[in-house]
Amino acid sequence: CFVCLFLSFTSQVCHSCFRHQAKLHRCAQCKFAHYCDRTCQTACWDEHKQECGAIKKIGKAPSENIRLAARVLWRIHKDTGIVSDSQLISVDQLEDHVADLPEEDLKQLKTDVHNFLEYWSYGRKQHSVDYISHIFGIIKCNGFTLSDQRGLQAVGVGLFPNLCLVNHDCWPNCTVILNHGNQSALSSALHSQRRIELRALEKIPEGAELTVSYVDFLNLSTDRQKKLKEHFHFDCTCEHCSQHIKDDLMMAATESEGNKSSADKVKEVTSFSKGCLEKIESSRIQGEYHEVVKLCRECLAKQENVLADTHLYKLRVLSVASEVLSYLQSFSEAADCARRMVEGYMKLYHPNNALLGMAIMRAGVTHWHAGEIEMAHGMICKAYGILMVTHGPNHAITRDLESMRTQTETELKMFKQNEDVYHTMRDAALKNQPMASKQ
Repeated sequence: CFVCLFLSFTSQVCHSCFRHQAKLHRCAQCKFAHYCDRTCQTACWDEHKQECGAIKKIGKAPSENIRLAARVLWRIHKDTGIVSDSQLISVDQLEDHVADLPEEDLKQLKTDVHNFLEYWSYGRKQHSVDYISHIFGIIKCNGFTLSDQRGLQAVGVGLFPNLCLVNHDCWPNCTVILNHGNQSALSSALHSQRRIELRALEKIPEGAELTVSYVDFLNLSTDRQKKLKEHFHFDCTCEHCSQHIKDDLMMAATESEGNKSSADKVKEVTSFSKGCLEKIESSRIQGEYHEVVKLCRECLAKQENVLADTHLYKLRVLSVASEVLSYLQSFSEAADCARRMVEGYMKLYHPNNALLGMAIMRAGVTHWHAGEIEMAHGMICKAYGILMVTHGPNHAITRDLESMRTQTETELKMFKQNEDVYHTMRDAALKNQPMASKQ
């Protein structure tokens, strides 16, 4: 693998294991790379040593794409781009689609190449502009977004040559997970600090092609096709796109008995929701969270009895509302939004979709904070079942969920035995106050 952190996370995340840490040790030479400890720094030195010298020489670190391109070329010089016998293709044999890039992207490519040449160490093997452009093209259309060790936040970009050979399907039979430090490979030669796993989502018939999804399914088929064409330069003809499967649900209006909305009303509310989502995103970026909540409530009120609970715009508002309300510690309202969001997601996503599992997990935690222990435990168990498939038992987030499942199960037993005692203990824990001894 070839990986680089986003510049915004370089002092917050270990450059070796991608773990978030409060206090990281900085590389004394380049003062850019950060590590948990000496063990992580030593493990990463072979990958970092040339980068270290280059950053020290120019006095600053360039963008992740430039650092990643340099790492690719250093690796190619060292071992022809093949890391091990299990790697099926050299990274520079991958498609670059430079010829398909629009004018704006070509301008950015030219800038990246210029900055790369400034960064690239003098005296080393030089490459033509075309070859460097080829490497940048490969990164652009094959780069894989990396998450932190617990899979909760995007922190970098990586290239995994074997993974790049797996084709796309909007309703895939596999998923891709970065499993840091997993030592469960059948062959010890495949143990890796940054282990990428292609995991089956269902029983796959013999001879069937393994597929993954390059984009989030929660978009209309035409929007997914547009994203795939723009970023990956192919026309998606999968079954779900060709037959527009679930598009009707994603744009559905309410159809409860005696309350069918008119086409004009649906159009009006859909237009209002689109504009409101833009305002919500703008306020969220500016950190105006109370304004976000106000806008979400206004939008949800307009959508009530007009847009179905599977409508994309309603789900997006519910998602933001649950997140921001949780941040503001309005847990009861946040839990209600999260529950409605999850109910919609479950009608749209593949039952073993990783994003569905993560959404259910977050909803479970929100209900837990709201004191709704029965709902919380049920959701956490549901999320655990999905993530056992998508992430496996050795992933950090699955282990976290196992601990949560055990804790909520204990609390649920206490709740069923005596609700008053449970709520008293919970309130005391939230206030961080010792309970008065029971007479």
